[in-house]
Parts: sequence; structure tokens; C-alpha cells
Amino acid sequence: MQSLNIVKEIDGVAESATTDVLIIGAGPTGLALAVDLARRGVGAFVAERTDESAGLSSGSRGKGLQPRTLEVFHDLGVLDAVLDAGAGAPMGLLWQDGERHGEHDMFDRVASTEAEPYGEPWLLPQWRTQEILLARLRELGGDVAYGHEVTELAQDPDGVTARLRSGAVVRARYAVAADGGRSAVRAALGIGMAGESVDPAPLLVADVRVRDLDRNNWHMFGGDDGYAALCPLPGTEDFQLVAQFVRGAPDISADGVRALVASRTHLSADQVTEVRWASDFRPRAALAERFRDGRVFLAGDAAHVHSPAGGQGLNTSVQDAYNLGWKLGQVLRHGAPETLLDSYEEERRPVAAEMLGLSTRIHRGEDKRGSSTRQLGLGYRGGPLSSGAAGALTAGDRAPDGRRRTDGTRLFDAFRGPHFTLLAVDTDTPGPQELPGTVRTLRTAPHETYEAYGKGLFLVRPDGYVGWAGEDARGLRDYLAKVTAPRRS
Repeated sequence: MQSLNIVKEIDGVAESATTDVLIIGAGPTGLALAVDLARRGVGAFVAERTDESAGLSSGSRGKGLQPRTLEVFHDLGVLDAVLDAGAGAPMGLLWQDGERHGEHDMFDRVASTEAEPYGEPWLLPQWRTQEILLARLRELGGDVAYGHEVTELAQDPDGVTARLRSGAVVRARYAVAADGGRSAVRAALGIGMAGESVDPAPLLVADVRVRDLDRNNWHMFGGDDGYAALCPLPGTEDFQLVAQFVRGAPDISADGVRALVASRTHLSADQVTEVRWASDFRPRAALAERFRDGRVFLAGDAAHVHSPAGGQGLNTSVQDAYNLGWKLGQVLRHGAPETLLDSYEEERRPVAAEMLGLSTRIHRGEDKRGSSTRQLGLGYRGGPLSSGAAGALTAGDRAPDGRRRTDGTRLFDAFRGPHFTLLAVDTDTPGPQELPGTVRTLRTAPHETYEAYGKGLFLVRPDGYVGWAGEDARGLRDYLAKVTAPRRS
């Protein structure tokens, strides 16, 4: 890779800088990726075109964090902050003619278990999620270059060169476009986005403050012009307003939002004391034709755009970052073959397609917010990095949690970090005597069993999926050759 020295600072950004990974966009996807890379010792330059105050006040948007994303946040070291700042989803309450008409659950209630410690979604405004991820990134020594838009991007066999609007140049080994559904990077690369309109009726989304409305319910209002909903946002005084427009077009001005509330609910316009943010859009489902172009990867909304129904968009996006982060770390810091990066698109594009279909069916009333929305059943069976089976699991499955009977520690705590874990459950079968430094071995005590695993050897990837499984260690070395540095002869 061509080397560029940092020669001069302009508003905290080098006139010429070199880094491992250029991340374009500092939403949840870009921030989650930056956090994951930082803990792996991989340098990242995060360029965000908006300033910090605008970037962190972009509305509640994707407010539902699914159980699988909570597991990701446990690994990234932000779960405690997420749990402290958020809350579970309240009971839905239907209103009719100004009267309470009955409560209902917005999704299937599922109790947590030892194997699945987070049973239900957790509500948190997207801006708060971004604040927490940014704080974690800064704790790890990273940061975001706010107010710096990437205006040019070129790649060659050794890396990527980006020019910022300020005139600064950033040189990186790889670039990741996490710049949203209208991704300028995706457009510049000529990557098509195939999809469909989910609903011809546009939606308005706003964060509002309302007097005299209880915060114990998710308030639902029907009507000939379309539905409206007011959901209390945990840790704030705000409600998220979502309204459908069967007729007419949304007016996202403060007066327009107040008039909407007055026309769709029993509340008056002056009971909306503040409109803090508002946006409108037409729900659509779209998937990028490919998630990679040479040394540039697409992640999050740049790769797939969802209907908000079912709360899948942000969660799928964070998990894109989680999948890509460990692979970049293995290639850039641990000598893994570059072909490992091919598996990003091979694994994530089918998952994104599946979640797009689910979101669309929920939006159209063809499916419900059931177990599939929790994303715990997603996996990579049959994928390029999934090999073997043992006990109750097949390679590609999510690695369940469990609690060790000997000391009470959780398996998730043992998995936490940038390493692989070779887990031996209820077996005396020895593993290989020599393992790469990125692999840790965890052997359960004699006869200590985990029902969710059964008996066998399980190689748990850094992103919490079983990569390889077997009753003995045959085939493990061949698998490790795909994801770690080649063995020295």
C-alpha cells in the first residue's frame, strides 16, 4: 500500500492521512464497525458529513433493538449503557373516538432463558444508541471526523483514496460505505438497488413532546386517512409519532405535525408542546446487487433498505458491521487470507434478503412480530465459513449462552472479545496441541453439560456463530486455515 504521512492538521483532520479502514458514515452501522475495529487494533477513519450535533440528533428512527443485537452489544462492551438508557416495549393501547378501546401486545412476549438471555426487544431512540457507541469508540481511542464529507473515492490494487470536501486526502486499505439508503458511494460505484414499494402511502415520523398522555402505553389511533401511533421513548420526555397518509402528503413542519395529532387523536394541537424532529418517506424494500466492489464494502442501509415494520433495519445493519469487523481484523492484523473477505457478501446478503421479506410481510399484515423478528434464529448454515456438526448444533448456528456450574460465569463472557473460542462440552476429546494465538480454548468441567450444545467440540467465531463443529478435531486445522494466518512450516 502506498504510504502517506500525516503532514498537517486541518480542524482535527489530516491534510493527508493513512489508515487501515475508511468508514463513510457515522450512524449505528459505521459506529458499530469502528468500535469493533478499534478493539482489534485496526485503525479506522470515520468520515461523517454532518456536524456532531446534527449527527447525534437525527431522530429516534430505528428505536427497537432486537435480542440478537443486544448480544452483539454485550460483546462490544455497550450493553450496560443500552439497558440503563432504554426500556422494554410498553403494551399497545387502541383508542377509538377518544376512548380507550383495549390493550394488546405489539409482539409475542418471550421469557429469557439461559441459552437466550435477552428474550424481547429493547426500546432506545436511535440517537441515543449512536451516543453510546460513540462514547465507547472514544473510550477505545477512536473518534469520528464530523463535518467531513467524502466527495471523491478511487481504488487501486493496493487500497482506496478518498478526498474530503475540505481538500484533505485519506488513504486506506479498505473502505466501508455506511452512508445510508441514499448512499452516494453505492451510486458512484454503479451498484444497482433492486426493490419494490412496500406501501404507496407515505409515512411521517417525528419526535414530539405531548402533555396529558400517559407513558405506560404505545398509543394507537385508526382512521380513514391512515393510522397514527405515539410511542413513549425511554430516557426522554419524547414520544415517537408515526402516521400513515392514505390521502394527501405529510407536512413535516411543526404546525403540520401539531395539526396531524389534532386530526388523528383526541389530543389538541396545543398539547404538542414541542416538535423536536420530523421526517417523511415512502416505505420500500430494496437490496443492493452486491455488497462489495473491490476494496469497498456496503453495509447497513447502503446495502439494504427496509420498511420500519418489525424493527429489522437497524438490527440487520449493526450485524453487517459485526460480521465484517472480525474479518477485516483477521486480514489486517492476523495474516488471514484476503479471500476471507469474500464471505461477507456471501453470508450477509442472504440474511438481508430474508429480513427484507419479513419486514415487508409485517408491514402488509401478512406476518406478525413473532420469534423471527428477534433474529436469534438467523445463521450461516451451508455458508462458506460453516463446516461440520456436533451435539445439538450445526456449523453456522448462533452459539448459545450458558452458565458454567463450576464458577457461575457465562459462556458469553468467555466469548467476549476479538478472539475465536474452541469450546469442548462434555468430552475428553483433545483439540489440536497448537492453535493460532487468536483462538482460546474453553473446556467444561467433567460431565458439565449444556443442553443447547450437546456433546462435542465447537469453534465459536468472534461474531458468536459456530464456524466449525465436530465430535473430534478432524477438519479443524483446515477450517482455521481459512480464517487465520497460514501455519509456519
